[in-house]
Amino acid sequence: MSAAAVQSGAATEADVVVPARTAPTTRQRALVVLRWGLVVLVVAAASWQVVRQWGDVSEVLAQVNVLSAVLSFLAVVLGLGAGAKSWQTLLDDMGPPVGAARGSQICLVGQLGKYIPGSVWAYLVQMELGRRYGVARARVFAASLFAAGVGVVASLVLGIAAVPVMLQGGHQELLWLFLLLPLGLVCLHPKVMTWLASLVFRVLRRPPLDHTLRVSVVARSFGWALLSYGLFGVHLWLLANSLVDPGLGAILLCAGTMAIGFTAGLFAVFLPSGVGVREAVIVGTLTTTMAAGQATGMALASRMIFTVGDLLVAGLAALVAVVVVRRRAGQDDPADEPVAPDVVTQRPAS
Repeated sequence: MSAAAVQSGAATEADVVVPARTAPTTRQRALVVLRWGLVVLVVAAASWQVVRQWGDVSEVLAQVNVLSAVLSFLAVVLGLGAGAKSWQTLLDDMGPPVGAARGSQICLVGQLGKYIPGSVWAYLVQMELGRRYGVARARVFAASLFAAGVGVVASLVLGIAAVPVMLQGGHQELLWLFLLLPLGLVCLHPKVMTWLASLVFRVLRRPPLDHTLRVSVVARSFGWALLSYGLFGVHLWLLANSLVDPGLGAILLCAGTMAIGFTAGLFAVFLPSGVGVREAVIVGTLTTTMAAGQATGMALASRMIFTVGDLLVAGLAALVAVVVVRRRAGQDDPADEPVAPDVVTQRPAS
């Protein structure tokens, strides 16, 4: 433990003394191979989604204005970045900040795991990437769970705008999602979130949080989540605006549609990235302004744009993180850096 940590009477993740570099053991080599294997698997799964859908999507994209398509893609990229900020805001309040470069890599690369059937993969990849940077798996797991919960509440708040269209389009079966809104709002209370975080840590045999999550932290995370879904709504509106004139007022409707689509897909745990569920919600909304065939094509185009966006932001995040690590390590290979112990440490007493 560092001298500063001894004087303050508490340790942080950054205070862990790193031993002299030694040759990696067989177990460490196996873990490195496993981590890279997971990354390759999820990237391959996401890439396959693009290849598989290209034939259907290319016909629709040919009808979309080039500028609208570019702006729509940009809105998705910005929305994904806002979602990552929502996640990192929670993660940083549970321990020493990880930094934007490393936080983005953990979140954005890790979330590619959603393209593998079974919702556990995204969490697993994020935990392993976090572990790579010495962030406790329990801390990453708790942040991911909370970010998902914050996202669900934000999506339901925006989704209220899409309720009339859901009723008109025959998607009454999705209305049960709004039963989660009161419970979600209660769970957003900082004291409740702190209790839940400590519960997760206790189950995983880690020390509980030594402080209550702040209201400002939860509010910032919620705000980033709202912005993320709002940008996704702009993405859908720009696509639709290439074929019809939905009007500026439809931006909120599109945001609510995308938000509900994402939340509904979240519960389809056996489908990769909720494929099919989100598209059904989008088609139900767009058929109020365009033909069913066009709406279906738009939904598929939206899916492909998101997949390409996921791959792009993950690649950029990984590249930036590697550059930052290499600079700090004096051009040493980051793959050879020792990993800090997997602990959830507490903040120094103020």
